[in-house]
Amino acid sequence: MKRVLFLINYLVIVICMNAQTPIRQLNELINTKEPAWTDFLQTWIKEAKNQVEVLPKDKKRADSALYYAQVTTRSPMGAIVYETGGILIDHGWIRILGSGSKKFDRDLMGWNKNKTYETFGQQPSHLLIADDVLGGFFSINAGALAKENLGKVFYFSPDNLTWECTNLSYTEFIQFCFSGDIKKFYSNLYWAGWEKEIKSINGNQGISCYPFLCTVEGKDISKDSRKPVPIEELWFLHNDLRKKFILGQQ
Repeated sequence: MKRVLFLINYLVIVICMNAQTPIRQLNELINTKEPAWTDFLQTWIKEAKNQVEVLPKDKKRADSALYYAQVTTRSPMGAIVYETGGILIDHGWIRILGSGSKKFDRDLMGWNKNKTYETFGQQPSHLLIADDVLGGFFSINAGALAKENLGKVFYFSPDNLTWECTNLSYTEFIQFCFSGDIKKFYSNLYWAGWEKEIKSINGNQGISCYPFLCTVEGKDISKDSRKPVPIEELWFLHNDLRKKFILGQQ
């Protein structure tokens, strides 16, 4: 329990105070004494209740991704960035960002650049850590998503276009992905044959639905028109829809 609390507090400090933290070199970020990957993450994966696919890492990409993330491998975030090319959950329904791979060609800080921060060393307004196949996004709040719940994971759902707090830390979010009730979380967003449909797309893509899931006409996803598009396209589309339908009414 003490270890988990330490990791939670550590992640909050890294994200919320990154702008004041001196840049650390790669050797300072690689923890060989208490690495989270071998200490507990591999056990969590082995005992996972949900289907988990750990994508292989490329060492050069992993080194670069960890350096830009500036998180040590003693933390789950640093370990996932450094030890994996990313992690796919439930046949690719959820994609957790790592250092990038052929099947999931995005790394943690590279994906966040020009979305939550602009230059290396700048404090992110929030930190995108994962997304799902429908263009829903998970992000750690650093103050931009809400004044409260700093360090907690928020979810931006394509069916209501709002950021909602999951009340989970990054560590707890990873545990949820591995063994939580994902089917309940996405209960109204599945359709018959979804496994076969998402099998043909990679971690750089998502499924665009029309009518949009946020509209009355698009609420029944089984009746919507669905096609694969770049996940970045869904990021900008759903944010534009949020400005039009949600923020525009405030």
